Amino acid sequence: MSRIYDCADETARKDGIADAASAVRRGELVVLPTDTVYGIGTDAFSPKAVAGLLEAKGRGRDMPPPVLVGSMRAASALIEDLGNHGRDLMEEFWPGPLTLVCTATPSLSWDLGDTKGTVAVRMPMDPVALELLKETGPMAVSSANKSGQAAATTAEEAIEQLGDDVAVYLDGGEAES
Repeated sequence: MSRIYDCADETARKDGIADAASAVRRGELVVLPTDTVYGIGTDAFSPKAVAGLLEAKGRGRDMPPPVLVGSMRAASALIEDLGNHGRDLMEEFWPGPLTLVCTATPSLSWDLGDTKGTVAVRMPMDPVALELLKETGPMAVSSANKSGQAAATTAEEAIEQLGDDVAVYLDGGEAES
């Protein structure tokens, strides 16, 4: 049975972040607001959890999820080479809706799917997402919808599409998309 938290209420938000962080640590799926649409996420370092995310979306390994981070430092640990302008882009546009696709640090023990040695990294601007990422570390996150359907801009839309595949829903109001 999924648990839903109204993050507009301070107590519910605190409880929801704690519950979602625990769910992520257990390899379960959570839905969280981002600065664009709602995302479905899990522990980026748990191959079983990432496989569950792809399955819930009806997506194959050929479409690996991006990784959300809570800081530039966390992103730097995942990326082997930022290229000539990567750091400049991070400083200018993060937090925000910019995703950087870079060469992944080869020593990382994870399986996001068929990435061909890259990782798509983003630091969202949404305060609920950033609070959760502070507790969990990097999360594999994709839009909260079944593949081929419209991305959810509200928690209700995510619930309609993903139902009980998700342990915790963090309702942060309507996303800006």
